[in-house]
Amino acid sequence: MSNIIVAGKQIELDPEGYLRELSDWSSDVAEYIAQQEGIELTAEHWEILEVLRNFYQQFEMSPAMRPLVKAVTRSLGPDKGKSIYLMSLFPGSPPKLASKIAGLPKPTNCL
Repeated sequence: MSNIIVAGKQIELDPEGYLRELSDWSSDVAEYIAQQEGIELTAEHWEILEVLRNFYQQFEMSPAMRPLVKAVTRSLGPDKGKSIYLMSLFPGSPPKLASKIAGLPKPTNCL
C-alpha cells in the first residue's frame, strides 16, 4: 500500500496504484496518476474518463475492453468506440489504465 499527496491531501493507493477510496478522486488526482503513467490528459482522454465514470455509476463495476468499447460507441460515436482509438489514448490495457486514472477499481476480468 502506498500514499500520494495531491493538492495537500493524502490519498491511499492499493499495491497496483488504484485508489482505495473512490471519494478521493478529483481532476487533480486524475492528472497526477496520468502523469505517473506517462500520459498528458487531453480533451479526448477526459471524454473517455467521463464515459468510464458514468459506466461505473450505472453498473457499479469497471468495464473490460468490450463493454468499454460499447459504452464509448454509445456515448461518443463509432469513430471513438474502437479498440485502436482507446489504445492510442491509454496504451497497453485501456480498461485498466483508464480505470486507474478515473479513480475506479481495476476491472475484475483484467489480469
